[in-house]
Amino acid sequence: MIERVLIVGTGLIGASIGLALRAAGFAGRIDGWDQSALELSAAQEMGALDNAIENQLEALQLARDAQVIVLAVPVLAIKEWMQQLAPAMSPGQLITDVGSTKLEITELAGKLYGGEGQATFLPGHPMAGKESGGALLAEGTLFNGAMWLFTPVTAAPTDLEKEWRGWVGFFGTKMLDMDAARHDEMCAWVSHLPQMLSTALSALLEEKFGDAPEIAAIGGRALRETTRLGASPYSMWRDVALTNTDPIADTLLALEQRLTHVRENLRTPGLREEFSLANKFRSRR
Repeated sequence: MIERVLIVGTGLIGASIGLALRAAGFAGRIDGWDQSALELSAAQEMGALDNAIENQLEALQLARDAQVIVLAVPVLAIKEWMQQLAPAMSPGQLITDVGSTKLEITELAGKLYGGEGQATFLPGHPMAGKESGGALLAEGTLFNGAMWLFTPVTAAPTDLEKEWRGWVGFFGTKMLDMDAARHDEMCAWVSHLPQMLSTALSALLEEKFGDAPEIAAIGGRALRETTRLGASPYSMWRDVALTNTDPIADTLLALEQRLTHVRENLRTPGLREEFSLANKFRSRR
């Protein structure tokens, strides 16, 4: 039975997991660590944590006492924590993560976890968030209605893994298991490409118009929606780009080719076909 959870990284997702656990009735202890003292303090003050851990060494020590360790930091930091935790963990423990890419994490988990005398690792990815991060934006309802993806390392889940999945279900999520490579390919299209597109468009508009007052006056809802993700932090998306480079590059190349097609057909019926296909896609969503 899960009585103690350690959350490594108490920003938007980590703090929201703490709040979601409390909202779902979790009565155990929740410890938390973050390299930012401000994020850590904010998470504790809002009730996402029972105990704020001040340094990484103490977090590694307390990890030995937790049944579940949630790694809610950027992908490269997740991999570093996986390596540091592996020698200290026991078979009665579960480590999971919320990283936006899964192939490198899942492959590393297969080497470090799940064997004789080793803890279990369950790679995970909640498809929820906001364009801005930080504990102050955390909500216990953030995952309600969202899809929580898993890319399991082993075929047979442990009892602890089943129990953790149960808590994730109490958050109001839907869950889906996927192959890690398929996950990264799909997320490149439905998550990473929209981010890169919004970033590029926002950067282009900044270079072209800067703070011209006409932008705010005439941009309207369409501009706000298409550039909303332009507010996302590089610190998180750097790791996504570094660990899912080829799939993201493939989507960007495909988009470049599509935009060229649109440009070349601004005066032909081909543009009507593009709108027809786009309308068909939107009608199914």
